[in-house]
Amino acid sequence: MNTNDPIVQVDDLRKSFAGQPALKGITLKIAEGERVALLGASGSGKSTLLRCLCGLETAESGAVRVFGETLQSEGRLSPRIRSLRRGIGVVFQQFNLVGRLPVMTNVLTGLAAEVPLWRALSGRFTLLHRARALDALDAIGLAPQAFQRASTLSGGQQQRAAIARVLVQGARLLLADEPVASLDPESTRRVMEQLAALNREAGMTLVVSLHHVALARRYCERVIALRHGELVFDGPSSALTPEFLRELYGSAADELESDEEQHIPSIPHPARLTTPLAA
Repeated sequence: MNTNDPIVQVDDLRKSFAGQPALKGITLKIAEGERVALLGASGSGKSTLLRCLCGLETAESGAVRVFGETLQSEGRLSPRIRSLRRGIGVVFQQFNLVGRLPVMTNVLTGLAAEVPLWRALSGRFTLLHRARALDALDAIGLAPQAFQRASTLSGGQQQRAAIARVLVQGARLLLADEPVASLDPESTRRVMEQLAALNREAGMTLVVSLHHVALARRYCERVIALRHGELVFDGPSSALTPEFLRELYGSAADELESDEEQHIPSIPHPARLTTPLAA
């Protein structure tokens, strides 16, 4: 990858479901190391766009390039999709942990793409792999819970465990789809701080889909806003004033605004990521 290339490039991406357009010619670029909020009301196309960026959805037309290589083009995934996905971490609202398995085992699944299939399926990871997983859990404050069943964790802890899985994976690009939508304010703060720490300390590029402007303003320098599948704003989060939001979204702006910011505890010392990404 040329150092001048964007880490993500989207060209005229179009996607429909049952004849209803979900993405209408989206074009954008994201530079390596950026922290970007993807903002929009329900049905704006945020989740569809994120799924296209990692190849979980294929668009009817247009192209997605990551790390300087084509991931998908004109409805076809690259033959190198598996290799490209190794550099892309994805965090969902639903956590996607196996509740009956220990937290450590769930985190180790982040290594599935780089270890032999038999080893991943049997859970026979090496001591070095387990040390990497424990380091990742320690970095996000969950080392004491490493051998608990995942189902015993709170929602916020489960989401942080999902972040540890991405850290073990060694991803360069992190896509987070509404990662705090179901969390209480304190858990929201902790999870958003962990995501910001991956960007700040590990240099991971972050694209996070959010439902509230307050979080976008606090944690991201840049906002990409969608409305009915169209890109309607791409600029600094500081520009998202209540008046500007109403210009963009009309009555739907109320869905994006909230008093959530005042309920997120202040952070005197931002969380630091003490463990570097494994090579």
